[in-house]
Amino acid sequence: MRISVVVLDGVFDTGLAVVLDTFSTANELARVSGMAATGFEVSLAGVRRKIRTAQGLTVPAQVADCAKKPDAVIVPALGAKMPEALGEALMRSDVRDVGDCLRHWSEQKARIAAACTSTFVLAETALLDGQRATTTWWLAPMFRERYPNVRLDESQMLIESSKFLTAGAALAHLDTALWLVRQRSPALAALCARYLVVEPRPSQAPFIIPDHLAHADPMVERFERWARAHLSHGYSLDAAAAAVKTSKRTLARRIARVLGKPPLAYFQDLRIEQAVYLLQSSKESIDQIAGKVGYADGATLRTLLRKKLGRGVKDIRQRSIIKPPSELPALERRIGHTESTAVSRRAHRSPR
Repeated sequence: MRISVVVLDGVFDTGLAVVLDTFSTANELARVSGMAATGFEVSLAGVRRKIRTAQGLTVPAQVADCAKKPDAVIVPALGAKMPEALGEALMRSDVRDVGDCLRHWSEQKARIAAACTSTFVLAETALLDGQRATTTWWLAPMFRERYPNVRLDESQMLIESSKFLTAGAALAHLDTALWLVRQRSPALAALCARYLVVEPRPSQAPFIIPDHLAHADPMVERFERWARAHLSHGYSLDAAAAAVKTSKRTLARRIARVLGKPPLAYFQDLRIEQAVYLLQSSKESIDQIAGKVGYADGATLRTLLRKKLGRGVKDIRQRSIIKPPSELPALERRIGHTESTAVSRRAHRSPR
């Protein structure tokens, strides 16, 4: 399989290294286990002669030949991790030039994979319009604002749609590379994952901090504060709209635009987040915790945790997934507000 790793200036160092190391490991394992025919021919390509990573390292890439179709293309993330910096990076001429190559390769039926912030690079081409996709979870509000025609589900780690593969945050580069190895040989992908000590990670949901996403919009942030104060009391759209000082229709529309879900679904996300925190920070029973987050019994909460996070109560208690926003440092809590709202104001007028 011929794979072209397309590198932009300021590429995320870890993402690039993880992709290259995964295919290198797969090739080594294929040779020693007698599966040499399943190997990967990996090349580095760019649209500029000089490329440096976000950490200032030089990338020995060749100038991309858009007329030559590889079997698969991977675009590692840009090092710009927050909305303001990413919005500026997407306006660069090299990003537009890479987009032209991606369109051409897509017409030639090449598989195209993008991880983390490079999902924005792919979405800029309009190739994802009408397709399902995922992205870096904390950039989901910006993604929805910028690409309303893409069916975004940021809870997923990987989403395959048509000839495109999109992946979630940062280390989802590893999942992306292993996915391509799996297309060639499921046995080799499983062996590679064992050597790299990689567990299955189908979802980003356990890592999402709901109130970080809420900071992308003042009205959604006010709803989030109301919801946290009423987790044990039950959900009422009438009461929420009154507290936020808006109509039910406006509140539902705004939350759907920013978070991609109705108010009740976000309310339930906050309940799950609080339940996870209590499971990891206390010795209370599942029934006691269920009562504190507004569910009738522990059985209902168990089912929802399994459905939402793909993990049982025992597993959650043993793992430290995230701390609730109330436990995060003030600076971290401000990130979503200062960065996301700035881009939200300008994203709609940024050229595609």
